[in-house]
Amino acid sequence: MRRAATPGSSPPPRFPHLRQDLAASLVVFLVALPLCVGVAVASGVPAELGLVTGIVGGLVTGLLPGSSLQVSGPAAGLTVLVFEAVDRFGLPALGVVVLATGLLQLLMGALKWGRWFRAISVSVVEGMLAGIGLVIIAGQLYAAAGLKAPASGLDKILGLPGATVDAVGSTGALASLAVGAGTVVVMVAWRRLPARARAVPGALAAVVLATLAVLALGLPVATVEVGGLLSAVQPPGADAFGGLADPGLLGTILAFTLIASAESLFSAAAVDRLHTGPRTAYDKELMAQGAGNAVCGVLGALPMTAVIVRSSANVQAGARTKASRVLHGAWLLLFAALLPSALALIPLPALAGVLVHAGWKLIPFRGVAALWRRHRGEALILVVTAVSIVAVNMFEGVLIGLALSVVKTAWEASAVKLEVVDKGAGPIRAHLAGNATFLRLPRILDSLEALPQDRPVELDLSGLHHLDHACRTALENWAERHSAAGTEPVRITALR
Repeated sequence: MRRAATPGSSPPPRFPHLRQDLAASLVVFLVALPLCVGVAVASGVPAELGLVTGIVGGLVTGLLPGSSLQVSGPAAGLTVLVFEAVDRFGLPALGVVVLATGLLQLLMGALKWGRWFRAISVSVVEGMLAGIGLVIIAGQLYAAAGLKAPASGLDKILGLPGATVDAVGSTGALASLAVGAGTVVVMVAWRRLPARARAVPGALAAVVLATLAVLALGLPVATVEVGGLLSAVQPPGADAFGGLADPGLLGTILAFTLIASAESLFSAAAVDRLHTGPRTAYDKELMAQGAGNAVCGVLGALPMTAVIVRSSANVQAGARTKASRVLHGAWLLLFAALLPSALALIPLPALAGVLVHAGWKLIPFRGVAALWRRHRGEALILVVTAVSIVAVNMFEGVLIGLALSVVKTAWEASAVKLEVVDKGAGPIRAHLAGNATFLRLPRILDSLEALPQDRPVELDLSGLHHLDHACRTALENWAERHSAAGTEPVRITALR
C-alpha cells in the first residue's frame, strides 16, 4: 500500500537515482564503444554489427528482469566461435545461429535450468576463457601487423615466428605493430594514472590516442571499413534457415548456447559480489539473455553475453538501477546514428591492441598457480580445456573439459577401500567399504585374484555405500571362479 505524502512535504522523486545512473551509463558507453567495434572486427563481421548487439544489450536485455546491474553486449569470449561460424557457414547463417541460441536460452530459462549452469566446473569455464584468450592474442598479433591470420588456433600460434620475420621486413607492418603495441602500453599504464584521469576508460583513451597519432604522422595503417548502420543489418533469409539441416550448424548452435549462457551466469555471480543490491534471478537472467540474442539473430548481428568488464565498470561508476545499462544502449544508438563516419578513423591495429589486452585478461595466471597448489586435478582440467580449444576448436575443447570434469568427479566419488584379514587359519576375510564403481574395478579384482586359491574366502560388502552393476557382476563372476578351484564357495554378505 502506497503511503500518502504528509501535508506540506514534497512527494518522493520518481527516479531517485537518476543522477548516479546517468553518470554510470556514460562511463559504460565509453567502455563499450571500442569493445563493440573491436569484437566485431575480430569476429570477421562489419563493425556496425558490434554496435547493434551493444544497443540491443542495453535497450532490450537491459529492460528485462534478472540482474539489475549486469551489462550485456558482444563479448571477446565468443570472438573465436563467431569467426569460425562465419568462416564455415557464411555471414547470413550467423543470424540463424544467434536466433536459435536465443530461443534455446528462453526455453531453458522457462524450464528453470538457469541455476544448473552454476554446477558447471569453474575450472572448465576458466579453461574455456583461457583458451579463447590465447587464440585471441595469437590472432590479433597478426591483425596488429596487418597480416592475414591462419584459420585454426594452433596454426595461429605456430605461424607467429614466420609472421614475425615477415613483419620485420615490411615498413608498413612495423608501423602497424607500433600502433598496436602503443595501444596496449597506454591501456596498461592508464590504470596507474590519478583517479581523475582514469574517469576516461583506458580502452577509449588508447584508441583515441592511436587514432590521433596515425592522423598526425600519416602512418600507412588500415582503418575500420564503415557502411551504414541500417545497411549492415541483414536479417537471415529463408535460404539461411535451410542450413539447420546441417549437423555442423546444430553443433555450433549448441556451442553458442552453452558458452554464452555459462559466461553470462558466471558473470552474474561475479557482479553480485561487487554490490549489495538485489541478487540475480538466474532463470530470469537467462531468459533476458535469450530475448536479446533472439533480437540480435533477427537483425543478423553478433551474439551477446553479459560482460564482466562493462558490468564491473557500471558498478564502480555508482550505478544503482538498471536505468544505467538501458541508457548506455541509448548512447550507443545515438553514436551509431549520428557519428558513424568517426569509426572510419579508427586504426585496425589499435582495435587489435584492445583485443590483445582483453585476451590477456581472460587467462587466469594467478588462478592456475593457486589451483596447482591446492587442487592439481582442477588445474589439470583447466589447462587441458585451454589447450584443447587451441588445438582443436571451441566446441570440442569445452566438451573435453566437461568430460574430464565428470571423470574426475566420478573417480573421487568412487573411493573404495579393500581390507584383507588373514589369521593363518580358517577363511580369509575381505572387507569392502566406500563406493564400488567400474572406475575402481581393476584395482579391486587385482587384489581379490591375488588371494590364495586353496583357501575359503568371506567377502563382506556391508561397508559399501554404493555398488554399481559392473562391480556387482564382476564380484559374482570372481566368486564363481574362485569357488571352482575346489575350495569352499565364497561367502558374500550384504550383497543385495
